[in-house]
Amino acid sequence: MNIRKLKQFVINKLTEELSDKLSYHGVHHTLDVLRVCNEYIKRMSISREDAFLLRTAALLHDIGFIQTYNEHEEESVKYAKKILPEWNYTDEQIEIIAGMIRATKIPQLPKTTLEKIIGDADLDYLGTDSFYAIGDTLFKELMAFNKISNEEDWDKIQIRFLQNHTYHTAFAQKNREPLKQKHLAALKQKWNIN
Repeated sequence: MNIRKLKQFVINKLTEELSDKLSYHGVHHTLDVLRVCNEYIKRMSISREDAFLLRTAALLHDIGFIQTYNEHEEESVKYAKKILPEWNYTDEQIEIIAGMIRATKIPQLPKTTLEKIIGDADLDYLGTDSFYAIGDTLFKELMAFNKISNEEDWDKIQIRFLQNHTYHTAFAQKNREPLKQKHLAALKQKWNIN
């Protein structure tokens, strides 16, 4: 089980097979989630074994976008279950990874510490200065897939999403939630929503 080789394999597959219309859910997003997970691993002193499983889940959590836009998490789980035995992962490890992938589905309902970490890593940007830049890539993607039709629709979806979203780790609650609330307030002010 070599995480570096698996990372190269997954990144190559995503680069070759993901739709160009995925301006948000591209390779850069997978690498960003992996980066944030690595920060949690250091911050929370996650064990080597759990760190290995978390990194694997981060790499595979959106690979299902190759197959489908909707329900991509289940496609990601199917793919993980198909390929990970070839990489010498045990059935138990694969189930833990599947749980983490499913924990990124909206609304997020993580049960374990690792599921909470990957959930927060997946939406880390909501509480950062990158909120608007990264959000713009999601706006373009949703437009490209005909999920929204204009900026007003997008802002109203964002407002609902931010109101309903919850961070799960103590770090994100302390260090991401306050700025997320400022972004929410700014969007509500833009559209005169109380």
